[in-house]
Amino acid sequence: MSVRNFCLLIISATMLLAITSCQKDNKNDSTHLKIKLTDNPYQASEVNVDIMEVNIKLNNDSAGWTRLETHAGIYNLLDLQNGIDTVLAQGVIPTGTLKEIRFVLGNENSIKIGDAAYPLTIPSGAESGLKIKLNKTLNASLDSLLIDFDAALSILQEGTGDYKLKPVLKIK
Repeated sequence: MSVRNFCLLIISATMLLAITSCQKDNKNDSTHLKIKLTDNPYQASEVNVDIMEVNIKLNNDSAGWTRLETHAGIYNLLDLQNGIDTVLAQGVIPTGTLKEIRFVLGNENSIKIGDAAYPLTIPSGAESGLKIKLNKTLNASLDSLLIDFDAALSILQEGTGDYKLKPVLKIK
């Protein structure tokens, strides 16, 4: 083999290696999904929501709900205003289309106005959870959703003075 042919072979191999190493890996079939929580401003001292778990349902998921690793706890929504958010749940899931998110709430939901605290009752969310329907195609490797739990639209005071939590959740 001549020196010229050997040099051409080395250059060709180097170019082939450079081209293949720059191509995206389309075989990634999982997504690290993060669900974040935030809130719009509201006139109260505290709005506490007891979040026990976060579940998701994918388009291609025949098994039903998938539970994400959830940072369960009581979240004061008013601490999550003006651009502040917190990671609520995350997990590695199959890449696909996210169809639903469900928050399972506990019983420690409350509102504090001034120095007085009142329980927040949830008409139907306690049994089935709070569901958000969407149709989001997940990005491969990493994706996140920011959910605004809008306290101002979610809290209703009844004529009896009791407070109801009818959550308004928005994807931002």
